[in-house]
Amino acid sequence: MKSRAIKQALLLIALAFLPAIGQAVYFRGKVSWQSPIPASESVTVAQAQAWGENVIWVDARPDAEFERDHVPGAILLNEDRWNELLPQFLQNWSPEKRIVVYCSSQSCNASREVAKRLRDQAQLKSVFVLQGGWEEWLKTKK
Repeated sequence: MKSRAIKQALLLIALAFLPAIGQAVYFRGKVSWQSPIPASESVTVAQAQAWGENVIWVDARPDAEFERDHVPGAILLNEDRWNELLPQFLQNWSPEKRIVVYCSSQSCNASREVAKRLRDQAQLKSVFVLQGGWEEWLKTKK
């Protein structure tokens, strides 16, 4: 009698997990664990390019990726070397320019973190995250 009750309990548990497993399979890759970037803090490639010379491009990717290729004129400023690279960035900064930070892709979090630190720690205004990141920039160059 006891083994029958255990089997029934296990069957009920398995049946209870079926909807969750189905959702996990269906929504795989569709759920972002990042909170959306507010529209006031993000910019498209076209918008940033329209700003022309009034933009400072900031590459938040690792050093090796920056060395391979980057937006022309971009300045490297990543989390790994923040304290070393921030003074170099600030030498190029001017209040009338907008700052556009990018990393590898839309799902990359480095650009969000660097942009947040520029706003919070460096007290800079007009800091934006590039929608789609480096991948989106490359699409415009084809």
